[in-house]
Amino acid sequence: MKLLEGKKALVFGVANDRSIAWGIAKAFHEHGANVGLSYAGGALEKRVRPLAEEINSQFLEICDVGNDEEIAGVAEKAKKHFGEIDILVHSIAFANRDELKGNYYDTSREGFHLAMDVSVYSFTALASAFQPIISRGGSLMTMTYHGSQKAVPSYNVMGVAKAALESSVRYLARDFGPDKIRVNAISAGAIRTLAAAGVSGVRSMISRFAELSPLRENVTADDVGNAAVFLASDLSRRITGEILYVDSGFNILGIASDDEGSK
Repeated sequence: MKLLEGKKALVFGVANDRSIAWGIAKAFHEHGANVGLSYAGGALEKRVRPLAEEINSQFLEICDVGNDEEIAGVAEKAKKHFGEIDILVHSIAFANRDELKGNYYDTSREGFHLAMDVSVYSFTALASAFQPIISRGGSLMTMTYHGSQKAVPSYNVMGVAKAALESSVRYLARDFGPDKIRVNAISAGAIRTLAAAGVSGVRSMISRFAELSPLRENVTADDVGNAAVFLASDLSRRITGEILYVDSGFNILGIASDDEGSK
């Protein structure tokens, strides 16, 4: 059964074949969606173009989400190509590497502004630019992480940004609700992606994740893709403003001890 047959989707944030955005794009394609892709910079094109070809994507556009003119340009191109879109995915986050180690209180003003702009405001900017062409009953979604709710070593300003992003989801859900457009977020467990590589100690975090999470399994981009299909489909038509955890249950733990890992 293909849950997204006839749907048109645009996925922002594909960087390579290990991206969460790619896991989502693949799952959408497998469920019958016509998928367009967007990537952040020219250096990524050689990685992303073969992926677009793999899912027969006819819409591939570069977009700096820190630039309102580029966002408007991609929205106009999407209107000409798709007419309307049913699904928009924001899988974008960035902070300077120096802000993702050491103490949070050492975050620079410039670094704080950059993380909030790229990781948070860009979702609002995309939602605003694409609002005229999102179909009634459509779905918007973004990616977050449990560091928004709990202090995670070295996640620092990105944790603060993800908390703001989750708040944005709730306000956008209220705004888009009258048009029956849903806005949700997926909070994925630690996955070894290009973005995660910038967080100090992430390898150790991922290796411990499978030992401590209730399901004793790491999470993959394909797992997130499957959850995204649900949020994009009519199966979730009464769900909006929510954070869906795809983390093998890690978020439910009050404390993760070595004894738990040995069970």
